[in-house]
Amino acid sequence: MKISFKITKKRMLCFGILLAAAVVMYAITRYMLWTLLPYAGVLFVVTNIDFDLSDRVPWLWTAILFVLSCKFTEFCVQHVILAPDFFIKTSKHTHLMNVLLILSVYFLFQLILSRPSWSAIAAHCALTAFAYTNYFVYTVRGNEIVYSDLITVGTGLSVVKNYSFVLHDRGAYIIMMSILYVMLVRKIKVKYTWHWLQRIISAALMIALFGYVFQKTANTETQTWEQKGTYQNGFVLNFVLSVRDNFVQPPEGYSASAVKKLEDTYKDADAVQNVTTNEEVKNPTIIFIMDESFADLSVLGNLETNVGDYMPFIHSMSENTIKGYALSSVFGAKTPNSEWEYQTGNSMAFLPSGSVVYQQYMNNTPFSIVSTLKNMGYTTVAMHPYYASGWSRKTVYPKLGYDETYFMDDPAGFFDQTNIMRDYITDQELFDKIINRYNEKKDGESLLITGITMQNHGGYTGTYSNFTPTVTAEPGIFSDVNQYLTCARATDTAVKNLVEYFEGVDDPVEIVFFGDHQPSLDEYFYRYLNGKGMSGLTMDELENFFKVPFFIWTNYDTDATTIDCTSLNYLSTLTLERANIELPAYNKFLAEMMKTVPAINSRGYYSETTKQFEHLENAIGDEAKWIKNYNILEYNSMFDKDNRSDVFFPYITGESTASDSSAKSGGTAADSSSGDEDGGTSSGSSSSEESKEAAG
Repeated sequence: MKISFKITKKRMLCFGILLAAAVVMYAITRYMLWTLLPYAGVLFVVTNIDFDLSDRVPWLWTAILFVLSCKFTEFCVQHVILAPDFFIKTSKHTHLMNVLLILSVYFLFQLILSRPSWSAIAAHCALTAFAYTNYFVYTVRGNEIVYSDLITVGTGLSVVKNYSFVLHDRGAYIIMMSILYVMLVRKIKVKYTWHWLQRIISAALMIALFGYVFQKTANTETQTWEQKGTYQNGFVLNFVLSVRDNFVQPPEGYSASAVKKLEDTYKDADAVQNVTTNEEVKNPTIIFIMDESFADLSVLGNLETNVGDYMPFIHSMSENTIKGYALSSVFGAKTPNSEWEYQTGNSMAFLPSGSVVYQQYMNNTPFSIVSTLKNMGYTTVAMHPYYASGWSRKTVYPKLGYDETYFMDDPAGFFDQTNIMRDYITDQELFDKIINRYNEKKDGESLLITGITMQNHGGYTGTYSNFTPTVTAEPGIFSDVNQYLTCARATDTAVKNLVEYFEGVDDPVEIVFFGDHQPSLDEYFYRYLNGKGMSGLTMDELENFFKVPFFIWTNYDTDATTIDCTSLNYLSTLTLERANIELPAYNKFLAEMMKTVPAINSRGYYSETTKQFEHLENAIGDEAKWIKNYNILEYNSMFDKDNRSDVFFPYITGESTASDSSAKSGGTAADSSSGDEDGGTSSGSSSSEESKEAAG
């Protein structure tokens, strides 16, 4: 190997441009200024140095280049998101697994490009760019990228304009080191005579490395909480694990005969009653509202604001009301999973971490409260004041059985888009449209109206000409919290207006309301509330971050009930009970399960035995039996096409099917596309479809 040094005008121009870029990054991030001088010195050297390598041992040069480069890339990828105190939490074994996976990516690029220096540069830049994307997603929603996010990328892009990317000093250092790396590696020229042979060897090594890592991490779980994926598994490995988890296997003990046994138990069984109802009421109008990021932050600790209670009306509700707290399976993002849990009665507890059902697992004939009411003759209506493509709702809603769908981008202009708070249509505007649709109903028409709001969507750090925060949380230094609480208080006022309106109508009406998930706010605010933040939590403390308020109110006489803790998958069963509607077999199962397992979500379940939250795998006795049977039925409904139970999961039986609904709305299923975070678009005055993702 020969090393030479040559200065040219072209190289000095390149040096000047790259040094100027480092100065710009200093202006943005204010990294330690003294590092700029040694950086300039090293940059000058690598810009003007040249290498002449022997052609006799290309594999030796490639091996040295790839091994050293992979470790450097792994360091960069981890440091993009992890602060030093988190970086040291990653074990040596985890670092090794990630380096080997990165090495397999290097061989993939070598298989394609057949030029070691090009392959190394391409692999490093691609993986580092992906790490920066992961960091941005984390800053937006509080957890990291998983495979399902690639499927829902359209949703994320639809709300990305509402967030700002802030480059930290570590990020600047990684970019500067990567520039030095690229400038150096591009001078390393390794030549092969038999390109086909090195491609075969590259493919073999890539497969061997990936297979080895897959075997060594077979029992490793994907982590989706905060930065746990990167510091516990390593970012690259955690993402690969999320690909693996995208494929759902039958639960232990699953068989057609196991489902048949449950059918025999619940086919003609009497339903267990969890709440009282009014037997004189028949087929009330049912209004189901899932409110974006609506949460009672006092469940996390002692919250004090300048206005006292920021949701006074909802807290005051008592007469004819069931209310309390329900467990969501998501935090800060992935709204449609909450929507799905409510409508179907299924739970994210049995699905891979980070998955989004609307975009990954929806079959064409899903059982839900929508299909149940549609089979009873209800007209089913869905409204969402955002894009129809969001979370693929435009394609999902007709499958669920909605006759009418209305979105923000309805060509007919269904929503008044001058009624906005920050960048989103207000809850009051959506509630007014719900009232208008109710007033349009025909004599004798039974009506289900679903409203999925957008007003409170994150982020909460922007400034807006139409918005001034009026609620301030102690200690008064968290501007994102103040913005969020102001939005949530506006929701409380809108709910008050909605309830007061329906108090005055003669026909029976039931309103179901809950938040989809808690907002993702400043980490230091959480530390202020609970003394810990979001790390080092017990199971009970962790589940507090998944609690959302709910109520089921009727304008007719029913008993007041408080439920301290349930979960979103049970709320549709409670909705049917309160409406005096006979429960289908699956809801009978859930109504009985509720007695033994009162709450369950993606993090665990509440144990009546231990009086605390537990991981699913720790369940014993009757609790374990109920959870196992629940898992069996959910798998049957979602994945076993050949043996799906008609007893538990009947679909729409009338002439009005999903395809019919699409026709009514002036569109077809083929017209539908993809996603948004909490929103969708409009199809006119009838059925449409849509899907999922996460933000805010």
